[in-house]
Amino acid sequence: MPIPLVNSIASWFLKKRIHQMELFLKYPHEVQNELLLKLVHKAKNTEIGKKYGFKDIRSYNDFAQQVPITNYEASHEMIERARRGESNIFWPSPVKLFAQSSGTTNAKSKYIPVSPEALEDCHYAASKDLLCVYLNNNPDSQLFTGKSLRLGGSKKLYESNGTSYGDLSAILIDNMPFWAEFSSTPGNEVSLMSDWEVKMQAIVQETIQEKVTSLAGVPSWMLVLINNILESTGKESLFEVWPNLEVYFHGGVSFEPYRDQYRKVLPRHDFKYYEIYNASEGFFALQDKNGRSDLLLMLDYGIFYEFIPMNCYGEPDQKIIPLSEVEKGKNYAIVITTNSGLWRYRVGDTVRFTSIDPYRVRVSGRTKHHINAFGEELIIENAEEALKKATALTNSEIVDYTAAPIFMDGKEKGAHEWFIEFKVAPKNPEQFNHIFDKALQEINSDYEAKRKNNMTLNPPTIHYARTNLFYDWLKSKNKLGGQHKVPRLSNSRELVEELRVLNTAFA
Repeated sequence: MPIPLVNSIASWFLKKRIHQMELFLKYPHEVQNELLLKLVHKAKNTEIGKKYGFKDIRSYNDFAQQVPITNYEASHEMIERARRGESNIFWPSPVKLFAQSSGTTNAKSKYIPVSPEALEDCHYAASKDLLCVYLNNNPDSQLFTGKSLRLGGSKKLYESNGTSYGDLSAILIDNMPFWAEFSSTPGNEVSLMSDWEVKMQAIVQETIQEKVTSLAGVPSWMLVLINNILESTGKESLFEVWPNLEVYFHGGVSFEPYRDQYRKVLPRHDFKYYEIYNASEGFFALQDKNGRSDLLLMLDYGIFYEFIPMNCYGEPDQKIIPLSEVEKGKNYAIVITTNSGLWRYRVGDTVRFTSIDPYRVRVSGRTKHHINAFGEELIIENAEEALKKATALTNSEIVDYTAAPIFMDGKEKGAHEWFIEFKVAPKNPEQFNHIFDKALQEINSDYEAKRKNNMTLNPPTIHYARTNLFYDWLKSKNKLGGQHKVPRLSNSRELVEELRVLNTAFA
């Protein structure tokens, strides 16, 4: 199909979709409330709908009073029954697909239901929206002259009791329409390989023969693939392999620790980066403008949003608010109700609103991934901003990192212990450590108070990890590739103790 025709068709879809988006941009609260009542009405005769009296719910206040906040552990038994083939438990449509997620701190797998509605009206709708928005912002795009290199998970789908499970990416690839498969590389056979290291080489061999115009995947793992491609081809830049490459759609982990490394392998000032925010539970937000660092919250994908202010998260009287009550600049834990039958479900992510007209967010971390052993409330966003400053001023580059508290022992004060793996290590480690510690104090006033005169916290202890430490740790946990991530911050020392052993074992 000629490219001008493809762009014309895409523009037609775009105009239609832009009108729908304008509705939730102009009337966000009305759209969300109407969505909630539709979800409740549809599920009123399910087991959970009868349990919590969905037929009597007429407003958000009714919903908030009658339906409790939940999480995966509380939903696990019902989900397992659905996986064994039972129906109409938490959603009326047959739920045959489950996105397997091992999480980042727990080896136990989670199985998130993916209904037909979620597949079409959330995940695939978001993919189309992302392309439409990109083309609208870049009318001269040549995206459809080539293919999208997608880097998904490392597991194929497995069947059991009439249901299937696997990485969300595997579910999306296995069920995608033919036109999407035709425009993507590698093919399904390679994309769904289970052995990550074998798969990596297969992707390299297949994709270097293609005309690739876009990339899509998690930044940390995509960088591994890019380095393999450059090594295999002997090239310095990806543009030497694919001259028409124009955009990278990324999500899953923060892009900031990797930005400078991408600029080196993609050295064009006009190359585009578009961020998305999705999870096994749903697709939440996407970048809708060139060059923005915040994401537009999508309000019509079958997901109703609530939020818990992090200053009271986990407390007996924690406050739970709808979208209409959020404030700009504050940190919130996300609670979702979805068209897959998750009801007032805590995702585990935290976001900060950068705008409330329209609603735009930045992902600030995870509810479990912060350090607050001494009242310092250190979150991932703080850590990555400080690391960005320290690497810029010391001409260094980071591969991965994690941190945990060193707890007080007798008269010995506490501290934070960091494992940082560098691609390019700072020439002066003491300078890096000092800049990093100072930057954290400038960013986080609670951390600064605890560090003042070493009152509560000593300076951070930073280990310069050996090459491939985090890769080897992920491999030891059978978590190579795709959606698996290294936990960044934790109040537990379990991970840093495992890394300490692994770091010296191969030293």
